[in-house]
Amino acid sequence: MSTFTAPTIAWAQLSPVVIVLLAAVLGVLVEAFVPAARRRVVQLVVAFLALAGSLVAVAALWNGTVDSGGTEVLGGSLVIDGPALALQGTIALLALIALLVIADRTETGEDAFAPSASAVPGSAYEELTRQHGLQQTEVFPLVLFATGGMLIFPATGDLLTLFVALEVLSLPLYLLTGMARRRRLLSQEASMKYFLLGAFASALMLFGIALLYGYSGSLRYSEIAAATADPTGLDALLVVGSLLVVSGLLFKIGAVPFHSWTPDVYQGAPTPITGFMGACTKVAAAGALLRFVYVVIPGLQWDLQGVLSAVAILTMLVGTVVALVQTDIKRMLAYSSIAHAGFLLTGVVALEESGVSAVIFYLLAYGAATVGAFGIVSVVREKVAGGGADDEDDEGTVLGEATHLSQWAGLGRTHPLVALSFTLFLLSFAGIPLTAGFIGKFTVFTAAVAGGAWPLAVVGVAASAAAAFFYVRIIVLMFFTAPATPSPAPEEEVLEAAVEQEVSQARALEAAAAGVATVAVTRVAPATTTTVVATEGFTAVAVTVCAALTILLGVFPSPVLELLDQAALFLP
Repeated sequence: MSTFTAPTIAWAQLSPVVIVLLAAVLGVLVEAFVPAARRRVVQLVVAFLALAGSLVAVAALWNGTVDSGGTEVLGGSLVIDGPALALQGTIALLALIALLVIADRTETGEDAFAPSASAVPGSAYEELTRQHGLQQTEVFPLVLFATGGMLIFPATGDLLTLFVALEVLSLPLYLLTGMARRRRLLSQEASMKYFLLGAFASALMLFGIALLYGYSGSLRYSEIAAATADPTGLDALLVVGSLLVVSGLLFKIGAVPFHSWTPDVYQGAPTPITGFMGACTKVAAAGALLRFVYVVIPGLQWDLQGVLSAVAILTMLVGTVVALVQTDIKRMLAYSSIAHAGFLLTGVVALEESGVSAVIFYLLAYGAATVGAFGIVSVVREKVAGGGADDEDDEGTVLGEATHLSQWAGLGRTHPLVALSFTLFLLSFAGIPLTAGFIGKFTVFTAAVAGGAWPLAVVGVAASAAAAFFYVRIIVLMFFTAPATPSPAPEEEVLEAAVEQEVSQARALEAAAAGVATVAVTRVAPATTTTVVATEGFTAVAVTVCAALTILLGVFPSPVLELLDQAALFLP
């Protein structure tokens, strides 16, 4: 008679992930049982405590993990070592800051999310939900589920767990992308594109996993790496499988040629979600790519390093060149993120121990600037021209985000503090000295040179110099250009208003034919000026923290770099 032996689980090492995922499940129960009037406050407290608790758990595990080299958890499905903890801490910190932007509301109680995401844009039902002030508080558990998947992603020790983590972090993001309060059609289109392209990338990864299993007979990273040291007649399976898995990871980073989703999703998603996704998803995906490349691929260095180098160069060039011609601030930042994915890849391709710490530092610096920049974009709004504080239409005087570059003219004169904060983040993106971005680029380029990938460093420096143009262009626009006069709303907003009006009129006719009363909704895009909307203050706190991180990491980077150097070794 056989006896059951209970598995030994290192719960302490799992605590950063478990705290967040349990809080996400609790958030679902809150949606079901807590009264609507109290739901938002309870959800915000649960989410904030969960992310803060995850960050504290990472700090508590740090010394023991760095000293021991790491721990295999759940039979090797997860590997909690120095890089995994550093990446988890970065994700938890950035998610905590991004949560403040997500939770913020204007003084009139309006947040960034549609009152009913499933409503047809322009329909009578959507108008009624808006009038009744409904809120999408399920945003908070969705953010926690996505964060939980991100925490697992860079710590995976086998390909099956990698794929599960990919889906856990991706599915909530597909939903969150389509929940924007304004420009509903654009948001839903972005969500659909993200879902379809994400499913395609997941299929590529799954096919690659199958090929690697066929080659090595195992899904464990360490066993696949051991199999690469013993060449067989199935080497083509190994190379193609590795390329397909890497392709799935490059999609989440936004690297060329898997970047086409990035500008559409960045533009269409609710702006707070864009900041959360742009920072945290890139950290998780880059961390997973680091582990796969440094643990599995060293035996395939001659086969794959050239491919990764070409991808890095193309990503830097495409992101920089296309960003130069953008007129929408969110699309410009999207192509900027593509260029930064190329800079990150220079540290990954280095295959040097210094490259691990350099990439993690870069992710922290870039993530802080990204959350801060999109936090500012979320409060720079369009305003009905000539409307005073007492003028209100069906949405109030303040409209959606002012994302066209021309609308940012003169912002430094009307709102100097906001413009200065945005300037700081732009300078960090550009890699100007005394900002965190400069230290990040210097460390990844130095690691690339040390690893023999000096051509990547040369291209990176040239791309950074060219990229400075579109960052400086915005700074000049804000401080050295007169504020714009009232002008019609952007073309895409006019088009969407017309579509929503047609949908509303069609539904009204159908209802009239059936003898049912309905609400006719007419939307005409008004002439607008630009303002900075007053909020509950959460965004201001988030931007302040991001600005402090950007300055401190740029002026005093040594403590963080030394801490990361201690944790730059992956557990095999």
